[in-house]
Amino acid sequence: MNWNSYTKGFRSFLLLEKSLSGNSIDAYLHDVEKLIQYLEYTQQECNPDKVELKHVQGFVQWINELGMSSYSQARIISGIRAFYKYLIIENIVKNDPAELLESPKITRKLPDVLSIDEINKLLDAIDRSTPQGERNKAILETLYGCGLRVSELVNLKISDIYFNDGFVRIIGKGNKERLAPIGHVAMKQIRIYLENVRNHGEIKKGNTDILFLNSRGSKLSRQMIFLIIKGLAEKIGLKKKIGPHTFRHSFATHLIEGGADLRAVQDMLGHESITTTEIYTHLDREFLRDAIIQFHPRS
Repeated sequence: MNWNSYTKGFRSFLLLEKSLSGNSIDAYLHDVEKLIQYLEYTQQECNPDKVELKHVQGFVQWINELGMSSYSQARIISGIRAFYKYLIIENIVKNDPAELLESPKITRKLPDVLSIDEINKLLDAIDRSTPQGERNKAILETLYGCGLRVSELVNLKISDIYFNDGFVRIIGKGNKERLAPIGHVAMKQIRIYLENVRNHGEIKKGNTDILFLNSRGSKLSRQMIFLIIKGLAEKIGLKKKIGPHTFRHSFATHLIEGGADLRAVQDMLGHESITTTEIYTHLDREFLRDAIIQFHPRS
């Protein structure tokens, strides 16, 4: 059984046709590799055009028995479906064995969010007497003010900030571009950081347009952003487990609670499907329910 040529073609398809990131492509290929491992393990070695529904059903049962979560199972099934859609498009196979495959039902977990008061406490805990403090204040104001992913934050360029128009150009997942509004508080703090900190440090070659830099003049790592937020949470005694994505969730939740249109929030977050954004309507309903319980005279 030799699937190498098929997986190589699939990789090219995901890169060139779908414009997916390297991490996403690796995840899809890893899903296909699991199917190959199953076929070898159960001695049902066959090429993709010979795989039938019974094979993929057995595969799903196998990964379930391995103890994988319903989310992980659904993710792998999604990868197998994408692989066979590619094979159909390329006329490599005529029938899609994954077409009738059922995914496990997933209970969507509501993400942790911070209250406005908790966000203010985190921002107030930053020691702004140091250059790193002014930078960190700008980082958190930008995360919360634009709802960025951590990868989008660390790759943000100075040339992508339109101060006069109040927008930030963001390159998101799959190299998709979007414009997100940025508030005056975040812009003011970015200006303070640029004029008083960044302009006075040595900048390494290749980083001249990167907005947020470390003390050595290089782009910050994703891990560094996590450490900054974790340190502030410990400083104020916050018990919630938080990270950069918590600011993104809080950004969306506070917008929905304030009455923002769901489609507008979808655009600002860069969600391809509105069903991804709809999770925040569940958060909003929880917010309304808590408000009724707290304030309604008949509760």
